[in-house]
Amino acid sequence: MSSLLNESDLAHENAVVWLESPDNLDYVRQALDKTPRRRGKPRYARDGRLVGYTELDDSAEADPDSGLQKRRVFFLLPHDRDTEPEGSYSVGAPGEAVDPRTIAPKKVGDKTPRSQRGTAAAIALP
Repeated sequence: MSSLLNESDLAHENAVVWLESPDNLDYVRQALDKTPRRRGKPRYARDGRLVGYTELDDSAEADPDSGLQKRRVFFLLPHDRDTEPEGSYSVGAPGEAVDPRTIAPKKVGDKTPRSQRGTAAAIALP
């Protein structure tokens, strides 16, 4: 599913669950995945690691074709800034990256100077 989301995609979210503290992360990648349940930790089949996910309210209906729920997941890949601070994203960020401090249930999350430029770049700005 697309990583570039609209708030209408998130209408049934009621909680964000963090598996890692978002305070130490400049950005997280977000995507909308199909999962068999509304709550609980979803399966994760990407490289890297799952750092958080959303849980849905009881009124969320499953997709009529697949029977699966659409839920947001937050993740980082091995080459992201948190593990490779001098790597590809030492400055800049992937398109689906948002500042985790701006994520809330039913809210997509925002790109901020910290998520897009990195802490080193933000400190170096005049």
